[in-house]
Amino acid sequence: MAINDKKIDLSIKLGSVSLKNPIMTASGTCGYVDELEDFLDINQLGGYITKSITIQPRLGNDVPRIVETDSGMLNAIGLANIGVEKFMQEKVPLMEHYKTPFFVNIAGREITDYIAVAEKLAKCKQIAGMELNISCPNVKQGGITFGTDPALVKQITCEVKKVVGDKILIVKLTPNVTNISTIAKIAVDCGADALSLINTFTAMVIDIETRKPVLANRTGGLSGPAIKPIAVYLVNKVYNEVAKPAGIPLIGGGGIRTASDAIEFIIAGATAVTIGTSSFINPDCSIKIIDGINGYCERHNVSSIAELTGSLK
Repeated sequence: MAINDKKIDLSIKLGSVSLKNPIMTASGTCGYVDELEDFLDINQLGGYITKSITIQPRLGNDVPRIVETDSGMLNAIGLANIGVEKFMQEKVPLMEHYKTPFFVNIAGREITDYIAVAEKLAKCKQIAGMELNISCPNVKQGGITFGTDPALVKQITCEVKKVVGDKILIVKLTPNVTNISTIAKIAVDCGADALSLINTFTAMVIDIETRKPVLANRTGGLSGPAIKPIAVYLVNKVYNEVAKPAGIPLIGGGGIRTASDAIEFIIAGATAVTIGTSSFINPDCSIKIIDGINGYCERHNVSSIAELTGSLK
């Protein structure tokens, strides 16, 4: 089945940005721009979220920094990346070859780092928006520290919002908090155009022969099918308590492998969804998910994907 061959409207809006469908890549799982093009047509994706970019290049954590689990994986990459200057010189120009909107995930050790990266990227016409990474569980400083402290969430969101220019600002939330809706509301009140949730759960795998953690970082972020039911619940919670009243779109993610998984998130309240861990196993699964959503809409006489968002009975 060809995507949209029945003229079903799969388009969605994230703030001022239009996406042809609700399927996006998840930050940290798809590289910078074109790493997946040998496996799928990037132009068929709704949106592309790059890996995290910091003000200076980062080597990341020591290895081993990935370990497979029974129903997912732990990663402790540590935000390894080429830095914003090299990213702008070498990677941003490649975005011009595609019609799919690109969103850059930005991170840092200090709030000033986030601001500096955002200021530079705001000048790039190829970029549609930025995803504020305040939820990374595998760096020693920054990341999850910002996302779990309401005062810091307020400060970093407000300060970055001032410098993003005409780019939309997406705030990525961590599930490792007492009440995710509290953090979500602060981000929205400070100008977030959309919210992305959830990031990974802090977790550990132990080698019983050595009695040591498998990851050099000791802990990492758990992703994959194991976290999907929790992610669906948290998306629905934030949709009902924050996003729906504020009219703010949610980008849901966590363990999505199939069209059925993606539709669960949309019914729960997500406007768009991100595909991450499953792309390591099936790099073209995003395209299959788009086709599957189209088929679901045909079978259920849904003319527009927007009808499904938040339609949980």
